[in-house]
Amino acid sequence: MSPQADDTRAARAGLVSCWSCKGPVTAQALFCHTCGAIQPPGQLDHFRRLGLEPDFDVDGDIVEKRYLGFQRAIHPDRFATKPAKERALAERQAVALNEAYEVLKDPLRRAAYLLSLKGLDAAVSKDETVRDPELLMEAMEAREALMEATSIDQVEKLQAKAGADAIAILSDLSKAFASDDLKAANRLTTRLKYLRKYLEETRTRRITIEQAQGTA
Repeated sequence: MSPQADDTRAARAGLVSCWSCKGPVTAQALFCHTCGAIQPPGQLDHFRRLGLEPDFDVDGDIVEKRYLGFQRAIHPDRFATKPAKERALAERQAVALNEAYEVLKDPLRRAAYLLSLKGLDAAVSKDETVRDPELLMEAMEAREALMEATSIDQVEKLQAKAGADAIAILSDLSKAFASDDLKAANRLTTRLKYLRKYLEETRTRRITIEQAQGTA
C-alpha cells in the first residue's frame, strides 16, 4: 500500500502522526501511544477535547472530573525537565483544555458554542441589538418594574421570577437541541443571556435600595 493510502486510512480512523516518533496517534490523545511524547492540542471541538458527545445536556460532575484529570496529566511540574518543545506543547494543551472547560461548564456559553458547531452563528455571539419584538417587550417591562421597585421585598420577587424563568429555559433548550430546532435554541439562548444580565441589574438595584435605606 502506498504512503498516500496509509495517510488516507489513518485520517479516516481519526489518527495523526506523532511529531516525535511519527507513529500513529489518535487526534484527541494527550500523549503518543508509542513514544509517550505530549502532542499538540489539535483541531478538536470542546466536547471531543473532554471526551464528551456534542450535546447541550452534559453532566457537570463529569465535565469537572475530565477536566481535572487531563489538567493533572499536563501540569507544568511534569515537564520542568523536558525539552522546550514539549513544555510549549503542554502549555498549548493547557490553554485549549481551559477554554473547553470554561465553555462547557456554562450553559449559556455551551448553548452558543453548540449552535456554532451546528453551523448557526448564535445571536448572543454577535453582540448585536436584539430584534425579537416579544423579547424586547419582555425586557422593557421587566426593567420598568425593577426601576419602580422601592423595597427589598419587591426586588426579591423580581429576582425569584427571573431565576425561575432562567431555570425553565435550560429545560426548553434541552428539548430544542434534542429536536434539532436551532431557531428555537437560538432564541432561547438570547433570552437566557438577557435574563442573566437582568439578574445582575436586580442585584445592583437591591444594593441601591439598601444604601438609600441606610442613609434615611
